[in-house]
Amino acid sequence: MAGGPGPVAADAEPRQRLHPLSPVLQGAKSLVVVIAGLSWSTLSRVGFGWFAVLVAVLALGATVLAVVSWYNTGYHIVGRELRVHEGLLWRRTRAIPLERLQAVEVVRPLLAQLTGLAELRLEVVGGGKTEAPLAYLSVADAARLRHRLLAVAAGLPDGATTGPAAQATGVTPPGGDTGPADREPTGRPLHAVTNTDLLVSQLLTPQAFLLPVGVAFVVAQFLSEGSWSFIAVASTLTAMAGVLLQPVRRVLDDWNFRLARESDRLRIHNGLLETRVQTVPLERVQTVGVTWPLLWRMKGWLRLRLEVAGYSGGEADDRNRPDRLLPVGDLTAGAAIVDEVLPGVALTALPLTPPPGRARWLRPLSARVLGAGLHERVFAVRSGLLTRQLTLVPYARMQSVRVVQGPAQRRLRLATVHVDTAGGSGAAAHDRDLAQAWALAAELTARAHAARRAR
Repeated sequence: MAGGPGPVAADAEPRQRLHPLSPVLQGAKSLVVVIAGLSWSTLSRVGFGWFAVLVAVLALGATVLAVVSWYNTGYHIVGRELRVHEGLLWRRTRAIPLERLQAVEVVRPLLAQLTGLAELRLEVVGGGKTEAPLAYLSVADAARLRHRLLAVAAGLPDGATTGPAAQATGVTPPGGDTGPADREPTGRPLHAVTNTDLLVSQLLTPQAFLLPVGVAFVVAQFLSEGSWSFIAVASTLTAMAGVLLQPVRRVLDDWNFRLARESDRLRIHNGLLETRVQTVPLERVQTVGVTWPLLWRMKGWLRLRLEVAGYSGGEADDRNRPDRLLPVGDLTAGAAIVDEVLPGVALTALPLTPPPGRARWLRPLSARVLGAGLHERVFAVRSGLLTRQLTLVPYARMQSVRVVQGPAQRRLRLATVHVDTAGGSGAAAHDRDLAQAWALAAELTARAHAARRAR
């Protein structure tokens, strides 16, 4: 929520500023962006000396702006609102109602780890993006503010962080956790992914297998042109980095991945260069997705993902989304984690039925792997030829059910049953018999209504 500065209660606490080193870190981030934005061709045209001067001038300007921005940025809690004041030319005040607060995540990028700082990111139900990221605070201040915000959101007296209600919101006693992004997740440990398995899993990806082909192609191009200048070498390294970016980022993001259960929430700890502790409330889980990549199947590995309502879906960087449930693991670990999130649901005992044989006219290769079925607690859908996927949707999370027919499906008397959730993606049972599709849609609607009444 954004707008002009509203009235402040007489007993409101004074505004707090971010850590004094915040402008330094913001300036360093700007320096990285500036260098990345200036291409190698710019370096070759102006020379290294002028290139360095240009980078220094732009970085200095960005740092000055960061200092002015820091001076005009402040935050405080007024009643049940967190108010963040910011702006250079146009001042604005954002008021975040804490009753809509879903979680407060503590994130520590590499520079923040080196300087002992942390960033707070607020996830609000219905928000289009992460609200009011406070960058940066000291680790102790970030822990205290996080505990306080969650306590106020849970309806506890301002600053109270003990008792069952605090445990339900992921709050721990003050002083009991001064480094939340560096310690083990609180609660009952569920699973820890070994870094060896994580590295091997990313080697078993198409990018890793295609990397030698890409390198050979780039080297052949330069050999044919007889050019091995600095610009040529830099371009080669840039091309190789582009190929490796996704698997490398996954390794860095999921390093030391640990999962724990804390009351009705999951606590996820992951990251190497940027560590983060995320809190996932189980009551807001919309779907659980299980994926078996083609090359992983020879080792019996799978990946688990969550779809969580209330978290920002409009972020360009999906690393902020708390959708990681298991980056890599075997069927035993996956089944145990699914049973924690969806009690009573066994991955190996789902009542999946295939579509009719005439569906092969539309999906000659993948029709045999399609499946859908009604479990006691969830609607299960299986799909995917090379990458096998399974989606589990609890009945209570279903928002709508649709039966869709395309032109080819009408001729074959087939239809697709779509289940929509608050998270967005839902699930779809493709190419079911038309009569069975309508019966399935009616049964799903009835089970969804019954599940919501039983809550």
